[in-house]
Amino acid sequence: MLISGSCHCKNVEFTFNWEPEPLEIPARACTCSFCTKHNAVWTSLPAGQLRLSIREQKLLHRYSFETGTAQFHICSQCGVVPVVISQINGRDYAVVNVNTFEDVDPALFKYIAAKFTDESEQARLTRRQQNWIANVEYI
Repeated sequence: MLISGSCHCKNVEFTFNWEPEPLEIPARACTCSFCTKHNAVWTSLPAGQLRLSIREQKLLHRYSFETGTAQFHICSQCGVVPVVISQINGRDYAVVNVNTFEDVDPALFKYIAAKFTDESEQARLTRRQQNWIANVEYI
């Protein structure tokens, strides 16, 4: 399944190749204050492929907080957060916001609450290496 997504104004766009076709898509609603305030719900498939395109770099704001180990890609024009990137040992890992998907049946989403605030920095990075999208390409 090839999933397309973007911020509202389409400055940040992506395609996410999810193979094999999913029967359900895990949708993790992070309970941190940032994700809650942005209504961000994340998914990933470690073996998936993410192609990320930013039309105007000057309109992209990269925001980090707490451990500073992840960059939330916020479009400064429309305010939407479509993707988060964590660079670990020189490699980018990503999660995408299901609320930015185009034409995906919402019945596929399996929503779960996710709390990561108590994780150590090392545990957080290890979880991301294991669970986030490991094939990230900028086009």
